[in-house]
Amino acid sequence: MSEPEISQTLIEAHGLKPEEYQKILEIIRRTPSFTELGIFSAMWNEHCSYKSSKKWLRTLPTTGPQVICGPGENAGVVDIGDGQAVVFKMESHNHPSYIEPYQGAATGVGGILRDVFTMGARPIAAMNALSFGAPEHPKTRQLVNGVVAGVGGYGNCFGVPTVGGEVRFDKAYNGNCLVNAFAAGLADTDKIFYSAASGVGMPIVYLGAKTGRDGVGGATMASAEFDDTIEDKRPTVQVGDPFTEKRLMEACLELMQTGAVISIQDMGAAGLTCSAVEMGDKGNLGVRLDLEKVPTRETSMTAYEMMLSESQERMLMVLRPEKEDVARAVFEKWELDFAIVGETIAEDRFLIMHNGEIKADLPLKALSGTAPEYDRPYIATPLQGPLQEPVPQIDPVDALKALLSDPNYASKAWVYEQYDCQVMADTVRTPGMGAGIVRVHGTEKMLAFTSDVTPRYVFANPVEGGKQAVAEAYRNLTAVGALPLASTDNLNFGNPEKPAIMGQFVGAIQGIGEAVRKLDMPIVSGNVSLYNETDGEAILPTPTIGAVGLIPSREHLIKGHVREGDHAILIGDTKGHLGRSALLETVFNRFEGDAPPVDLDAEKRNGDFIRKHRHWIAACTDLSDGGLALAAFEMAQSAGLGVKIDRDETDYLFGEDQARYLLACDADQAEALMMAAARENIPVARVGRFGGSDICFGRSQTTLAALESEYKSRFATLFG
Repeated sequence: MSEPEISQTLIEAHGLKPEEYQKILEIIRRTPSFTELGIFSAMWNEHCSYKSSKKWLRTLPTTGPQVICGPGENAGVVDIGDGQAVVFKMESHNHPSYIEPYQGAATGVGGILRDVFTMGARPIAAMNALSFGAPEHPKTRQLVNGVVAGVGGYGNCFGVPTVGGEVRFDKAYNGNCLVNAFAAGLADTDKIFYSAASGVGMPIVYLGAKTGRDGVGGATMASAEFDDTIEDKRPTVQVGDPFTEKRLMEACLELMQTGAVISIQDMGAAGLTCSAVEMGDKGNLGVRLDLEKVPTRETSMTAYEMMLSESQERMLMVLRPEKEDVARAVFEKWELDFAIVGETIAEDRFLIMHNGEIKADLPLKALSGTAPEYDRPYIATPLQGPLQEPVPQIDPVDALKALLSDPNYASKAWVYEQYDCQVMADTVRTPGMGAGIVRVHGTEKMLAFTSDVTPRYVFANPVEGGKQAVAEAYRNLTAVGALPLASTDNLNFGNPEKPAIMGQFVGAIQGIGEAVRKLDMPIVSGNVSLYNETDGEAILPTPTIGAVGLIPSREHLIKGHVREGDHAILIGDTKGHLGRSALLETVFNRFEGDAPPVDLDAEKRNGDFIRKHRHWIAACTDLSDGGLALAAFEMAQSAGLGVKIDRDETDYLFGEDQARYLLACDADQAEALMMAAARENIPVARVGRFGGSDICFGRSQTTLAALESEYKSRFATLFG
């Protein structure tokens, strides 16, 4: 082949280790062409091959009677009864969002939506989990504004409600923000579409927008640390067009009704390369592509550029040939490209032609099945001891004011008010207080969505932190009356070649696996994002858990309406755990102690109790950051009421013990609930009352208005 010689510099630029390049030589028994080197680098990078994480991902529970399709497809599929399924996944777009915040975040949203409708599901909900550097860092404001605008700009134009998510700040993310995007959709259980190709000689069809040079090498970039060459990576960020994606979705869903689709795959990371290889690999077939037939929007594109472009709003399909005219008509109606660019072949080959020349001729299975898989050495995170000295008593109102003035715990309304939360008119509960809820249109059912992780816990104790991320997702769903169904994980970590970082990953996986098994929330989809480091400084380990729960009917919904005079009821044991707590870090600037232990038996028992007796509960929230004090304030503030909590001890109010809920009930409901808890051996206590206009903890008192002004304005003051 007449392409350039392969130099060591070129190998390193493609993210390949010397031993990996040697393996390529052994597989193909010759020097690869430049295009072949690019194809191998795309398929063998961390972002696509999961070469550092496969061993540990296999240990996660992924099955259950509710699971129709687990990991391995574009998204997970879970049965919700009546012949319907929820299709969902969470995925990262971290590196692109740091380089180019608006387009990085926007195309992250676009990519996760394609994962859902590729399966035949119409998207009904989106969430995002965002992690930024310290608020005072000079880049944070730009990143916050760009990312939030990108998420809103794409999701709002596409027309899917954003119903939940998280926003956090920590100096560990100064050089590497995290943008984790979640989407869920609805499909009929007998109309799920998969990506495995079948049949020899079947046409391979390119669908959607034209291919450009944006995003070339994006997957390889996402599998490397950042350094002072970061600006050179800007061309690897994709450019999104939500209006084209909307048309692409409608065209795909219409096409799926014609019977023309054998298999379908969106073009995400590594673009045409990864989509074609995955379809062929899953169907045990080879693939031939003729690149001169690929619709392009730029002139003189090379085979390398076309194979590695990550231009957005594109799909690849294996078509029933007798349906070609029907399928073409659908895409022409929606003014989208429809081009037959190749065919399936019997041989194990990935054959790439361009204007009659062979640009790549590789064993297809080798690109996927023989990708390197590493059992990386790891060092378990050392166990943390008790706090070095006691936490002093502090006036609870002063402590609460300090928390509410921190953007981690202040209202995020400035963020979610930029998102359309009501489009499609099925949103029951919008962001701001626990899980989001969306009606299953035309039925009594509702679906609840949440995403959770507490990175400071995972940093201190990856096993307990991993368990806690799942447990908090379980509690958030339970707090609205939903039965948790299943989970998706987005595992964000630093460089896995460092044993301490790999130890964080292994510990978190162990904790997540233990929790999803106990709480019956199998992992059905997900994403691993490694090498989140800049100049050797890693992010906090951030294994985000997205979870979905089912509310069978309106009677099962806990509406969340706190009323004047309601009793405040606490479910769960309170021991006053302050290690790694929000109070300890924010108020006392102490970063020490262990994460709170997670008793999964107690989580299951208390959650089952809440759902069983939901008819006695007016409102419910789980206790997490800021403990009882912050939960009580947030519940009261959401209703425009005050609250009086009877006690004022610092550890009691701000401890972050797990498996706890705060409930609002009228007097009769409270009495019935406490009697039921006594019968069922559930820890319960009446801790105060909602009402009036003051926030009181024992004898410490202030007005709701005094706290509310800072709580509502802080975020906008910093970033607006």
